[in-house]
Amino acid sequence: MSEAYERERQNNSRLDELASKVSALRGVTVDIYDNAQDHRLIDSSNEAFSSFSNSLKGSATRLGRMAQSGNKVAILKLAGIIVVVVVLLWWIWHLVFG
Repeated sequence: MSEAYERERQNNSRLDELASKVSALRGVTVDIYDNAQDHRLIDSSNEAFSSFSNSLKGSATRLGRMAQSGNKVAILKLAGIIVVVVVLLWWIWHLVFG
C-alpha cells in the first residue's frame, strides 16, 4: 500500500510540473503573439509615414513649379502657406513647451 501511495504522490508531483510547464508555454505563446501584433502596428505606421512623406514631397514640388512659373497668385499662395505653417509651429511650440 505504501508503494502505491508513493507512486501516486510522484504522479501528482509530475502532473504539477507538467501543468506549470504548459502554463509557461502558454505565456510564451501569448508574448509572441503580442510581439507580432506590435510589429504589424509599427509596419503600418511606417507605411503611413512613408505615404505622407511622398505626398508632402509631391506637394512641395508642385508648389515650387507654381512659384517658378512667375504667377503672382501662386507666389502669394506659397508665401501664405509658409506664414501659416510658421505661425502654427510657433503656436504648437509654445503650447507644448511654454
